[in-house]
Amino acid sequence: MEKVGKFTLYSMDEVLDERYGKIGTPERDEFERSVSEHVQAYKLGEAIKKARLEQHLTQEALGAKIGVQRAQISRLENGYSISIATMSRVFKALGVATATLDLGSVGKIALW
Repeated sequence: MEKVGKFTLYSMDEVLDERYGKIGTPERDEFERSVSEHVQAYKLGEAIKKARLEQHLTQEALGAKIGVQRAQISRLENGYSISIATMSRVFKALGVATATLDLGSVGKIALW
């Protein structure tokens, strides 16, 4: 916390500690997990969008290739409603022949 004139400024850590608890508490761990999941979904959506744009496809055209509406492609690209089955259909339609999931010490598995 820092006073600047009549204003009080708080660091992001202070705000997170106040709202979600200190690092290591169940509430803060759940918040951090949720943020991480959303960031990963966003990155996956950006990868879908990048591959689609590189092929000069509209969202509607990609949707037609996999049998969904344009709105569903928009949701995928924005990081919503991404399942492994849907991800597989999208990337296969975009010409991505294989994908693997790195599970760390467990190893890697082929998704398709």
